[in-house]
Amino acid sequence: MFRVAFKPTATILQSQNTVSVSGEETTLKARGRHDPCVLPRAVPMVEAMAALVLCDRYLCQQTVRVLG
Repeated sequence: MFRVAFKPTATILQSQNTVSVSGEETTLKARGRHDPCVLPRAVPMVEAMAALVLCDRYLCQQTVRVLG
């Protein structure tokens, strides 16, 4: 078991060109702090990173056995 923490994603304060739902060109300008929710992406990201770390440790152990 392990703990996971996420740094809040930063708000982009630069004006961005976009298109509205009705197809009209408009400019998006963020004011204040409106962080998007990373929760839907959190679980797959943590699972993938945990798998990479476990594979890395396994390969390190195999190298020690071969060279040791």
